Amino acid sequence: MGEASGAVVNKRIMLVEDDSDLAVLIQEFLERYEFAVSVVNDGQAAVTRIIDEQPDLVILDIMLPGLSGMEVCRQVRQQYDGYILMQTALDDDIDQMLGLELGADDYVIKQVQPRLLLSRIRALLRRATPTQDVPPEPNSFDYQFGALSIDLTRRSVLLDSQPVDLTTAEFELLCLLAKHSGEVVTREEIVQQLRGLAYDGLDRSIDRRISRLRKALNDDTKEQAQVIKTVRGKGYQLCIR
Repeated sequence: MGEASGAVVNKRIMLVEDDSDLAVLIQEFLERYEFAVSVVNDGQAAVTRIIDEQPDLVILDIMLPGLSGMEVCRQVRQQYDGYILMQTALDDDIDQMLGLELGADDYVIKQVQPRLLLSRIRALLRRATPTQDVPPEPNSFDYQFGALSIDLTRRSVLLDSQPVDLTTAEFELLCLLAKHSGEVVTREEIVQQLRGLAYDGLDRSIDRRISRLRKALNDDTKEQAQVIKTVRGKGYQLCIR
């Protein structure tokens, strides 16, 4: 069996890189491991493409024409829940901390060794990949609320015994609400717990994530939500059905 067998098959990666020669090298290397790689060479175009296409992971260069990688990260983070792996030619702690504060998930320094880049990509994508080996035994779920069951080890969710397809960000949000089921979790607490940042009072990304989570749980078709309740002026509450 060839060494490409360890790949996360069909995962979509968007490479935002204005050095065309380097972009070709990275694209060809990752495609050997069965990733679907698209290339964007302009920061402004990257913002639109990332939001529209929602790739599983973005490799984002900092120095770009149009918009810097930092600005791209800042603009897309509220509407994109996938992973952002930033590349910089500068081994600068300040740049790295700023990127992480803007929502990047990891950092590599150019010219990163291809094997290390692959390892970083796989490590990030494993967070979003549930274990597929053995179905959970009855009553083995970490959280169970009526028809809703959550398995933390396998990172899986069942609703009425059917699997629910969630992004990593949506799964983590659901787990946070489940941990505090019956309690109101404020937007401030959600932003702090999930992103490690202080809530500025203007960020609406949590509201959008709640909306997508409700849709995945079929909780957006009724006059009043039955699973995730909005407590006006306070936050959100997972209700036990």
